[in-house]
Amino acid sequence: MSNKYILTAAVLGIAVTAGAQQTLRGDSIAEVVVTGTGTQHLLKNAPVQTEVINRKMLAGYAGRSLEDILSGLASSFSFNESDMGSGMQMNGLGNSYILILVDGKRIHGDVGGENDLSLIDPHNIDRIEIVKGASSALYGSDAIAGVINIITRRHDSGLLIENTTRAGSYGDIRQHNGLAVRLGKVSSYTNFQLQHSDGWQNTSVEDPAQTEFLITDSRNKTVNRHTNWQIAERLTWNPTPKLELYADGTVYWKRIYRPSGKYASCDVKTYDLQYDNGSLAAGGKLKLRDDDFIRFDVDWNRHAYYHYFTAVTLTDGIVDGAIRNDVPYFPGQKQVQSDQRRTMATVKGVFSLPGGNRLSAGAEWRYDYLKAPVRVDDGKVSDYTAAAYVQDEYSPTEAINITAGLRLTGNKEFGLRLTPKISAMLSLGDFRLRGTWSRGFKTPTPKELYYHYVRYMSGTYLYLGNTSLKPQASDYFSIGGEYTAGRVTVTVTGYHNRVDDMINLVTIPSVEAPSDLLLQYRPVKVRQYRNLESAKTYGTDVSVRYAGRHITAGAGYSYLDTGARIYDEEKETLADVTIDGMAHHKANIFAMWSQAFGDAYRLTVGVSGRMSSKRYYQINGNGKGYQIWRINTGHDIVLSGKTTCRVEAGVDNIFNYVDRTPHGLHLGTNTPGTTVYASLTLRFNNGKKLRNNYNKIGTKHQNNEED
Repeated sequence: MSNKYILTAAVLGIAVTAGAQQTLRGDSIAEVVVTGTGTQHLLKNAPVQTEVINRKMLAGYAGRSLEDILSGLASSFSFNESDMGSGMQMNGLGNSYILILVDGKRIHGDVGGENDLSLIDPHNIDRIEIVKGASSALYGSDAIAGVINIITRRHDSGLLIENTTRAGSYGDIRQHNGLAVRLGKVSSYTNFQLQHSDGWQNTSVEDPAQTEFLITDSRNKTVNRHTNWQIAERLTWNPTPKLELYADGTVYWKRIYRPSGKYASCDVKTYDLQYDNGSLAAGGKLKLRDDDFIRFDVDWNRHAYYHYFTAVTLTDGIVDGAIRNDVPYFPGQKQVQSDQRRTMATVKGVFSLPGGNRLSAGAEWRYDYLKAPVRVDDGKVSDYTAAAYVQDEYSPTEAINITAGLRLTGNKEFGLRLTPKISAMLSLGDFRLRGTWSRGFKTPTPKELYYHYVRYMSGTYLYLGNTSLKPQASDYFSIGGEYTAGRVTVTVTGYHNRVDDMINLVTIPSVEAPSDLLLQYRPVKVRQYRNLESAKTYGTDVSVRYAGRHITAGAGYSYLDTGARIYDEEKETLADVTIDGMAHHKANIFAMWSQAFGDAYRLTVGVSGRMSSKRYYQINGNGKGYQIWRINTGHDIVLSGKTTCRVEAGVDNIFNYVDRTPHGLHLGTNTPGTTVYASLTLRFNNGKKLRNNYNKIGTKHQNNEED
């Protein structure tokens, strides 16, 4: 039976099971969401379709990372993790088209397209809100595929001390520590996280098409040994009940250790990879009346990427102001590859107006700076963007909502551009119909324009920037229906996203590359950022959720198809190309049961599965289809009135699926097979509430739980 029918049958089976449950009247989705419109709505009344992964789902799943959580609990995501990043894709579009927010503020990583999601501590997540489709009118660039908003937990009373230690197969260690203190009008939360893995090797075979002879004893790992840690501090001051001011900062470090083998063509490594990140931010929020407010933020972020040398290496370097390719580096020395810095200032206001209108308006200024002494001409480039936007939510009746927005963006290199958006929702009892049209706009990043780099993957690959790139624009259309019957919610959404001048890496003839780089690197393949003539994604997302008193269950299915064309200069014709990473069918299923036994113990058991059909790529083969199942148990124990303990234990990839495709080719998934894990959380809390960290003042936290 084909993957298509297997996945469809699985989803329909879960839907029938959930629908057969005895349902109780009442709101089954009482969460308050903010991402779709930037204002608060009950999930069931949100004008823009929003998917939520709440605290109960997070606790039942016990994901080790954000990638693990999103791929396991949302069917439209896929990941292809590597040393350079997560390889995230949502509904056919990659990381550079997905805006990732933490408490409404965008994270900063590699602006070339691969954010490091290990910057986000999974133990500090309250919930995740997902909005699919272009949201450029409200959020600007990087939001063509959609927005993921990570809402963090917040402790704002008394004293809290917490420690979580998690250990698993292959030396996987996850450490989380938190200290929260509230003294009068001032509160502080200090967070530390450590993540480590020894890595693993699914195969020692190299792709024979890319090596001179068959290699079966390569030392290349599927996932390399790596360690990262982060310290974050947030100070909050409430001088009046209506005003909150904050300042926060983070320091982040990551090292990827790469083993060196004996084959110069594929597995000899003379340097590790190191990342040094930092951030500073300050701002505040002033409540005006009811839910009206003004919010202002200023932040600075740095993402620096280095080669840390482990053997004597002759490589690119600067001598007397000129770039040479024979500069020696010795063990212990490091060389900056890219140092990316971003400064942003934003202001936003939300105001209730007569006649059922709610107005949001704001302005942004952003400055990007890239320093790469041996990777860009003159060693550094910069870019800046300014924008202003306005949005009106109009509700003439309780059954109708129309939300329209418009953003004017001005970029240093590419001038002015307008990006509109309009969404509408019609409520008919338990049924809701939603539709959206929105324009997206994204300028090329400094890396896409100017940067060049080399990757060694069973041969030398040369990647080139392109100063002839044009900005990207998109048109996104979606229509969906949602039916809620007591505790069961069924959602079906169809979408079409057309991206004009989409920027994608394309394999080009070597003769089109600069001759000095060809002579220097002698690459097997040359790839360059190019504008595609047309690119489109379209598909259908289906989800079923059941939220009972003791049981939470759900399933999702995502059908996707893509198409793109590029002008072949040699043949003088348009050629069809694949949007890398596309899979026609993806699905996820989960069921979680929770039961309290007395006042001091609660047991939670969760079972989940995720599936994908074949993933398609332009070069180096396609990724195999797969399905992965896991089981998790959680044990909550009250040790005293203020001290609690949680023990988690589980098995991931129960049926031991391993993709042993040779190195240099694409994998469907890089899982090492069956793994086991266990964690222990100890928490002392003399406060009462555990609140989320987004829109605190003037909000109604229907979804908050007692700690």
